[in-house]
Amino acid sequence: MAKNIIYRNLGLIDYKEAWDFQEKILQKIILQKTNGKNNDDFLFLCEHPNVYTIGKSGSENNLLVNDTFLKSINATYYKINRGGDITYHGPGQIVGYPVINLENFNLGVKAYVGNIEQVIINFLERYKIKSGRLNGATGVWLDVGTKNERKICAIGVRVSRGVTMHGFAFNINTDLKYFDYINPCGFTDKGVTSLSKELNRTFDMSEIKNELKDEFFKVFCN
Repeated sequence: MAKNIIYRNLGLIDYKEAWDFQEKILQKIILQKTNGKNNDDFLFLCEHPNVYTIGKSGSENNLLVNDTFLKSINATYYKINRGGDITYHGPGQIVGYPVINLENFNLGVKAYVGNIEQVIINFLERYKIKSGRLNGATGVWLDVGTKNERKICAIGVRVSRGVTMHGFAFNINTDLKYFDYINPCGFTDKGVTSLSKELNRTFDMSEIKNELKDEFFKVFCN
């Protein structure tokens, strides 16, 4: 069973461009599956200009500002075809898009999401940050079970015929003020944080991407 993943750093890329790119890769993999051919699996890491995205089950009421205000903060807004509610993407945040055939990894959707969470949990251990899962919510959280619960990585995926797209958003040097304009992932009582905020320093995004890639491969390919 194939367990090889091709990695590409897409750099800073427009959200819609990355979305369209993923769709093309996903459809190619589905066609290969349908024809009984082996397929390549991919991990794309990137950053986006300021953008808010809301999943198909999300409530637009969780966007707390109007179009005029979005323009004033240089942000765009998309309704998209992943699960989950509203989130923010922007510079300083690593967005990960695994486009993989789950059959190649013997994974169901729930286990796949759990694997992504584990990647982030393992990564944070490198920096002596304890993190975990929150019952009833996807993503990776700090201080779970306390009044100071806060999310450091959001997850929202789409799976079509066993092939994944969309993925995770991991706050590194993220400008967290952009989360003030939404109810992140639909929550009104939970905080948001970043690696930079937790450790009070900024990070080299290229180095972080390489470390994150390594942790992803350890979880998915070993």
